[in-house]
Amino acid sequence: MFRKHRAKHPKVIQNNELKSERDRVPESPVTPVSKNSLQFYCQLAHGSPTGFVSGFTNIKELYEKIAESFGIPASEILFCTLNSYRIDMSKLLGGQIGLEDFIFAHCKGRPKEVELTKTEDALGLTITDNGAGYAFIKRIKEDSIIQNIPVIKIGDHIEKLDGISMVGKRHFDVAKALKNIPKDTTFTIRLVEPLQSGFASIAPKSSKGIAGKKNVGSGKETLRFKANGSAEIQEQDDIMDIGLEKINGVLESFLGINDSELAAQIWDMSTNKQNSMDFAEAVDDSDLASFQFTDDVIIELWGAITDARQKRL
Repeated sequence: MFRKHRAKHPKVIQNNELKSERDRVPESPVTPVSKNSLQFYCQLAHGSPTGFVSGFTNIKELYEKIAESFGIPASEILFCTLNSYRIDMSKLLGGQIGLEDFIFAHCKGRPKEVELTKTEDALGLTITDNGAGYAFIKRIKEDSIIQNIPVIKIGDHIEKLDGISMVGKRHFDVAKALKNIPKDTTFTIRLVEPLQSGFASIAPKSSKGIAGKKNVGSGKETLRFKANGSAEIQEQDDIMDIGLEKINGVLESFLGINDSELAAQIWDMSTNKQNSMDFAEAVDDSDLASFQFTDDVIIELWGAITDARQKRL
C-alpha cells in the first residue's frame, strides 16, 4: 500500500507545463468569506416554504443552518441538491455552491431492509457521503447485482450492514465494508430512502442566491468549501472542473467512491508539484495518507490532473 517513506516509489511522470512560467495555468482569484456575508435560498425537497441560510463555512454547518431554518433536527437531512428538488446526483451539493444556486435539502424517509446474496465480487455501487455522517448511493452500475433489486435506489442512505451501524462512517469505510463481504455470502442491508417530493414542478423563477448583493448574476463565482473548514469565493474554473471530474473517475474506479470535496483537496495538493513523485510525497505528508493510495492510484490521479491542466481532456 501507499505509505510514507515507502520503499517503492511510483514512476515519476513530469508535469512539463509547470516547468515554464508561460505555460502555467493561473489560479482562480479567491475571496475569503466571513460567516454572515452570504445568504442562500433553500427549501425542503419534499415540499416547504422558502427559507434562507447564512452563517456557515462548511457542509456540516450548512445542514445545521437549514435544519434551524425549518425547525427540524440536522440529523434528518440526508443530502442537498442544487437548483433541483429531484434526486439528481448530477445536481448534488459537493465541495462548492454557485453564488446563485438554490438549495434543496432531502430528508429521511422510509427505512427498508433487504437481504441479498453477493454473487459477484462487486455489487455495482458507487458510494458518496454528505460530509456530516451519512453515506449514500450515488450510482448503480448497469447489469450489476444491485440493479436487479428494484427496491434499492440512488439516493438511499446506507444505515446498517448486517446490523452494524454505518452512521458516522465516511464513504470509503462503507465501500470497504461492502467490498470485504465474501462472495456468495448472504447479508442484510438497511437503507433509508429520501422523502418523496410533493412538488409538481418547482424552481426559482429567477436566481437570487445572495440577498442584498449586487453584480453577482454572472454565474461565474462559487462558494468553495476548503478542507480546513473555511470557505472562499472563487471564480469558476473550467479546467479545474474537468480535473475534479476526472479525479472522481479515478476514485470511483479504484475505491468505489465519489466525493467532490476530496477531489478538490487532491487537486489543491497537486498545485506547484513538478512530477508524480512530488505529488506522492505531498499526499504522504497530509491527512490523505489515511487513504493508503496505491502507487497505481497516485499515477492515475496525477495523469488526470496533468491532462486537465494541459487541456488534453
